[in-house]
Amino acid sequence: MPARLLSATLVGLNVFSIEVEVDIDRKSVIHDVDIVGLGDTAVKESKKRIKSALKNSGFDFPHGRIVVNLAPADLKKEGSLLDLPIALGVLQACGHLNRFDFLCVGELSLDGHIRRVKGVLTILVQLSKDGFSKPIVVPKENEAEARMVKNLNVYCFEHIKQVVEFANGLVKYEPVRFEGLPPFSYDEELDFADVKGQAMAKRALEIAAAGVHNVLMKGSPGAGKTMLARRISTILPPLSDEEAIEVLTIYSAIGQADMKKLTRPFRAPHHTASTVAIIGGGNDARPGEISLAHNGVLFLDEFPEFRHDVIEALRQPMEEGFVTVARAKATIVYPARFMLIAAMNPCPCGNYGDPKAVCNCSPYDIVRYNKKISGPIMDRMDILIQLPRLEPEEYFSKNSSERSEKIRERVMRAREIQKRRYREVNISTNSQLNSKLMKKFIQLDEKTEELLKLTVSRYNLSARSIDKILKVARTIADLEGSQDLDYKHVAEAIQYKLQMD
Repeated sequence: MPARLLSATLVGLNVFSIEVEVDIDRKSVIHDVDIVGLGDTAVKESKKRIKSALKNSGFDFPHGRIVVNLAPADLKKEGSLLDLPIALGVLQACGHLNRFDFLCVGELSLDGHIRRVKGVLTILVQLSKDGFSKPIVVPKENEAEARMVKNLNVYCFEHIKQVVEFANGLVKYEPVRFEGLPPFSYDEELDFADVKGQAMAKRALEIAAAGVHNVLMKGSPGAGKTMLARRISTILPPLSDEEAIEVLTIYSAIGQADMKKLTRPFRAPHHTASTVAIIGGGNDARPGEISLAHNGVLFLDEFPEFRHDVIEALRQPMEEGFVTVARAKATIVYPARFMLIAAMNPCPCGNYGDPKAVCNCSPYDIVRYNKKISGPIMDRMDILIQLPRLEPEEYFSKNSSERSEKIRERVMRAREIQKRRYREVNISTNSQLNSKLMKKFIQLDEKTEELLKLTVSRYNLSARSIDKILKVARTIADLEGSQDLDYKHVAEAIQYKLQMD
């Protein structure tokens, strides 16, 4: 009778239950371990780790032919997290395990110690949602993740011998205690007060932070584009528990989660990054930078220097808030609701339009450089900002700028207003409004509507651009605590949309 033990595996962010079946044919003259069930190289190699781990832990490895089946057999299994359940399945088949009504994951070292594995938090969160009631065994090194999930009985062990003692009732172990999420923190080295001048850009980024709007900054080198972008995370509200879990499960799945502190994601990939690196994919369909920036900021510096296909691939995720990575063997959906902050120069040399510098670029070079950002991408940018070169008087000014903490207070008040307004429609910020919801929540008086019509007619704006203007205007009104959308709110929003026209 084959032994059976429960485990789990990840495909993208999707958690699948695995049944590990172990059958030993002691009459066979062939002494080998066959692992079937569509395992990758790491799974196939586990038989060598398991054999040494059991022997070095004081267990006799059985003679004969051992067949390990990982069901369902048509689901690809990746990684080393199935080492522990396979080893315990072998012990169960040999009669060394009295209890096997638990789920376990873990990688084994050659001396029997249980090593940390990726995706434990992702697995536990899904098991909690499913109402899983049986005991769960995970590596001791993953204990911090286990303490973040409630309504589960999770046990953490350092060595396979401890798991056997637990299963046989030889030693009483207590499940880990739920402690919740780690504390949220901001980078104290970054502050908006460090940025000299650029009052209009700061105002625009405050609006962007309050409504989660996409921003494109254009200006000469040294104007402060990168400095401003890197400080926008300091004016964003702390992650809610739901947002934090979404972020941590993504990072846990790729083994990069920081369990000691919680921050909003800020991703700044180099402009040489490939489409797969930004969007996600590859042989193992990993999440890309847009998913790693979920609920945070994606900063693309030197925006036109990114490959054309990379920039164009951002279109769909910017609108939908998720990305579908389709491969021959699997289709995986990753969350990708991020705030895009992009920065660029006005021309290849960076001096075009600067009254105090000489531009060496030809008209053709300038047009070609700016055309790298297509119309559809510009259409998806809520706020466009021109940053002038900093004047010497501004740089040497002794006047202190407003600190991030004060700006963040206003942003948080505006976010709270939006949260209350949209509590019944399952969105939380103005940027998430669709056409149907905009008709419900945004009303214009005749004067304001006439202004918008004139702007649309003169600048030939698309329907998406009109939506962007209204969403930004709604955020401006929220920052002022205004319930109604006034003429001045729409006028300021139009100004941000037309700065580069």
